[in-house]
Amino acid sequence: MYPATEKSSAPARAVLDTIVARVSELILGKEPQVRLALACLLARGHLLIEDLPGVGKTTLAHVLARALGLHFKRIQFTSDLLPADILGVSIYQSETKNFTFHPGPVFAQLVLADEINRATPKTQSALLEAMEERQVTSDGTTLKLPEPFFVIATQNPHHLIGTFPLPESQLDRFLMRIEMGYPDRQAERRLLKGRDRRELLEDMPSVIDGKGLTALQQQAGRVHASDALLDYIQNLLEATRRGNQFAEGLSPRAGLALLHASRAWALLCGRDMVLPEDVQAVAPGVITHRLRAGVDTPDKQPLLIQRLLESIPIP
Repeated sequence: MYPATEKSSAPARAVLDTIVARVSELILGKEPQVRLALACLLARGHLLIEDLPGVGKTTLAHVLARALGLHFKRIQFTSDLLPADILGVSIYQSETKNFTFHPGPVFAQLVLADEINRATPKTQSALLEAMEERQVTSDGTTLKLPEPFFVIATQNPHHLIGTFPLPESQLDRFLMRIEMGYPDRQAERRLLKGRDRRELLEDMPSVIDGKGLTALQQQAGRVHASDALLDYIQNLLEATRRGNQFAEGLSPRAGLALLHASRAWALLCGRDMVLPEDVQAVAPGVITHRLRAGVDTPDKQPLLIQRLLESIPIP
């Protein structure tokens, strides 16, 4: 395991490349998705993975937690799940005649909210304060969550039976939304011929720990973004607010998310400054779930995002 301080002799890129390689040994043929997920965590964001069951969404969360040396908890979301099942509950102790709070599974460094859209909106909203403020309030008492703290949520497509769409306020708490997709033929053959992923996960050593990840996050936050680069991001934001292509434009929070993710991507590439191509690399994952096509727009949303990126001049 690499040292957990910023004074490590190993450059940040070497550490991050090792993490990507370690995760990619189990998540076959999905290095772009692995890099986006890692960039999301480096930017202190939460990640939403939407795709069909069985394509590796849950496995990716497990493997990231192991590679990063984080305390991990999994919550299986179902229609009868209650907020207290996530946050915890106060239980009366007859000996002391007081209530004692018993923390729920949200009190972990990396929380997997598996199939989040199978729970009711009331239960989904239980995560809002935790994701935004990194704290939980119970019976008037505010409790801080561990540091670092991430939520990785998986979501089934809305056309599947028994799903409740996430409201915009919940979607906006996720810095990125990605899809896994099917593996290519070569990766799938390796998967079919290889050992069970759960067995491989048990033998997988961590690359860093929570302190090491925090140091990398701090380093990502110091990656330089020039005024020209900020102009480029603002031009992207303003383009979504004009015309009728999109129902609503991107918010200032979306602009901050785009900047933070771009800094993390630049660090993954071994650079100490953000380039426009970093913004373009993370933009689909950051903005797609925050935009809806306008009522008079016949084009599909991915095509609209591509045209948006192509329409803004690169500084």
